[in-house]
Amino acid sequence: RLAMITMKGEMGLPSVLTTPKWGFYDVQFKGKSFRVNQPFGSYVMENVLFKLSFPAEFHAQTAVECAVQLYPQVKDRLEDIDRIQICTHESAIRIISKVGQLANPADRDHCLQYMVAVPLLYGDLVAEHYEDDFHRADPRIDALRDKMEIVEEPRYSAEYLEADKRSIANAIQVFFKDGSHTDKVEVEYPIGHRRRRAEAIPVLEQKFMRNLQTRFPPIRCRQILELCLDRPRLEATPVNEFMALFVIN
Repeated sequence: RLAMITMKGEMGLPSVLTTPKWGFYDVQFKGKSFRVNQPFGSYVMENVLFKLSFPAEFHAQTAVECAVQLYPQVKDRLEDIDRIQICTHESAIRIISKVGQLANPADRDHCLQYMVAVPLLYGDLVAEHYEDDFHRADPRIDALRDKMEIVEEPRYSAEYLEADKRSIANAIQVFFKDGSHTDKVEVEYPIGHRRRRAEAIPVLEQKFMRNLQTRFPPIRCRQILELCLDRPRLEATPVNEFMALFVIN
């Protein structure tokens, strides 16, 4: 909607920004106008992140992927675990590193330690794993959380902010009481990242179809998917005809 009215020449309301004393510039920017670090363009769309494999806050996506890879090495040695080291970036530490009690599902899917513990125990992370009953029923989750140490990796923090990388890296290694340890598993870019587009698109299409199937009959699901995969036909389809596909009479 905003893009459309802009292209149509909508004049906007500059006084919201420029009104003396009460305008945004005076209130928030000491009378100075906005300054941006790069020209306006299509960067945001080209670098959009798709949440594909796990229902997890994005700073933890690669950590969950690491934990799933480690699951075969730890599933039969859970009682032998001495500590779990998670190397991560500063933003993850600041935003989602949590110890102590977790109040609800939203608290759990913003807890790096919880999102690592569950796939180490189960080999996967799905939405149901955040529910109160699930958490209460398995004391091993909090036991593993207590064994985790969070370490900042300076390179991860730097490359998280670099415009040509925007990595969201995590690495995990599990150490056992007998002195042995797993491999250190590192994933720098989640599957929904621009750098893994070729790998991600089939997964995105599968997720789209899976969610269509929760609402529409099979024939309608195929119609919608086939249209969305045919770019010239999609671009030539009037909006009202496209939206009509999402209505079941």
